[in-house]
Amino acid sequence: MATTRENKGTRAFNKTIKAYLEERAENDALFAVKFANPSKSVEDCVTFILNEVKKSGCCGFTDAEVFGMATHYYDEEEIEVGNPINCQVVVNHTVELTEEEKEQARQDAINKLRDEEMKKMRKPIQPRKTAEKKNQVEQPSLFDL
Repeated sequence: MATTRENKGTRAFNKTIKAYLEERAENDALFAVKFANPSKSVEDCVTFILNEVKKSGCCGFTDAEVFGMATHYYDEEEIEVGNPINCQVVVNHTVELTEEEKEQARQDAINKLRDEEMKKMRKPIQPRKTAEKKNQVEQPSLFDL
């Protein structure tokens, strides 16, 4: 989707909205007709939701509130979607990573660790600070007498 930065939370948000709408369409014949409207899309629905959230000034919403906005988008024949918003969406659902995403995260972690270790190796070795020798008065030993 071009309206938001691609991250796992945002992709999960889009999938969650789409899954909700598809399930609602399966169970509600009247909504199914509205959901099948070719002039509407899930991407525009998400853009509409993000613009509504921005207008409200609030940062957190219940699932029912978000799903209500999604339904409202499809219920209205003419609705102003708004401009795409570049943002990050956080979902309160567990995000499942694909095998490719897991492998990419693993490689990223390995590369980061390697870079940190290389940086440590390139850092010049600093001599250890020795305790300053204090002016000590030499005391003669018994053997020196």
